[in-house]
Amino acid sequence: MTQEQDSARPEQEALNPTDIRDQRIGKLAALKEQGVDPYGGRVDGISSVTAARAAHAEKGDEAELHFAFAGRLMAMRKMGKSIFADVLDQDDRIQLYVQKNRLGEGAFASFKALDIGDILSVEGVMFTTRMGEVSLRVESFRLLAKSLRPLPEKWHGLTDIERRYRQRYLDLVSNREVRALFKQRCDIIKRIRRFLDERDFLEMETPMLQHLAGGAAAKPFETYYAALDCPMYMRIAPELYLKRLLVGGFERIYEINRNFRNEGLSRRHNPEFTMVEIYQAYGDCRVMMDLVEELITTVAQDVFGTLQIEHADDVIINLERPWRRVAYADLVREKGGADWYEVTPEERRERATGMGLDLDPAMSDLDVTHEVYEKTIEKTLIQPTFVTRLPAQLVPLAKRCEDDPSVVDVFELEINGQEIAPGYSELNDPTDQRARFEEQAAMAVDAGGDEHERLDEDFLTALEHGMPPAGGMGMGIDRLVMLLTGAESIRDVILFPQLRPTH
Repeated sequence: MTQEQDSARPEQEALNPTDIRDQRIGKLAALKEQGVDPYGGRVDGISSVTAARAAHAEKGDEAELHFAFAGRLMAMRKMGKSIFADVLDQDDRIQLYVQKNRLGEGAFASFKALDIGDILSVEGVMFTTRMGEVSLRVESFRLLAKSLRPLPEKWHGLTDIERRYRQRYLDLVSNREVRALFKQRCDIIKRIRRFLDERDFLEMETPMLQHLAGGAAAKPFETYYAALDCPMYMRIAPELYLKRLLVGGFERIYEINRNFRNEGLSRRHNPEFTMVEIYQAYGDCRVMMDLVEELITTVAQDVFGTLQIEHADDVIINLERPWRRVAYADLVREKGGADWYEVTPEERRERATGMGLDLDPAMSDLDVTHEVYEKTIEKTLIQPTFVTRLPAQLVPLAKRCEDDPSVVDVFELEINGQEIAPGYSELNDPTDQRARFEEQAAMAVDAGGDEHERLDEDFLTALEHGMPPAGGMGMGIDRLVMLLTGAESIRDVILFPQLRPTH
């Protein structure tokens, strides 16, 4: 058990949370009557605990290094005329040694009256106790924020999963590993940016509020723009705007931002999620395969120091290059039979049903095959696998393969049984693009949609001005963080995941 978890909490053994809050409100009033500001302001000259520990390790006790820290009071052990306490800053904790004869009677009494959860600043000299604990001998302190509610009981940390998600701030305070995970998420995104910047990609910003939600097949969130008197949509992908920038002459571009899809929640899906989309003029999907392979391995090595990632059930993801590349049809044949594409549609449906799939009678023959892929094949692709040459009807924004126009020059990167990144040789033929959009819209009409409203005429106009051949890809940041940290739910890697309101 860490000292961050081992403090005695006598107030919680005797009082319920409401009584504790009332008691602390009484302390708050007393502080104000004494002229003490319980919600102090700016603090200068503070150090991080991590940096101070490093400096002390280098120079030792003889240097009598003075430091100031600010953070949350996590533990207090009162021992007559002295107090041992712990303060936690963003990265680490530091033990405080508070002496009555050093602070003075009044200040010592004030420190003794602090509550677990209060935020304060402290100043003093670093030293090492007889037990070998690096500590701060406190010379002064200042209350910065009075905590009115108790932290999680007994300081065992939050164990209720839903409460952890709803009150992420308490999860971060009480669980060291959760703080570390979200710090790793920040480091992952920072390293992605540096990787792309080093290769002369420019970071762009495109609209998140759009007249037409395009670039992917998903249900958008709808709203209404009163000033323009028209409906608007939260974007489902930035793709069509980034391609407009290719038309405009930018050759290497990327965007890291949020997408929104009005669809279900699961351990791999959140309606608001973060993606990076990347485009390189004069490239193709193989350029993108090489790029994403190098990007992920670089991030894993630099942030985690390994290419062997542990997951549940003793699964080890091996990110060492090169990664497997296999055609979609070959995977289907492996599962459904070598003659899958030669038998009749009725036989394919019968085989799929025999695999335990529940098929809707309205499913097309293409849908049946893709159901086999999604439900029985994708989840088995644990080690990094580029699935290539998908059916053209599934990817309307990708270029057809020269040797077989029924499939497109794309990949889906699958790792640990889920899609991490799709990539394309981008379609830059405006005539073919219009035909593919119209085919997609016709399918939407059958489902009750409006064909004309679903065509992005502005994008098609841009394409008619000429877009260079390009490779493009998108990668889900949340799923990448899941992959690299070993998290099994997307909610564990999103600070504030979507949940049903409680009131």
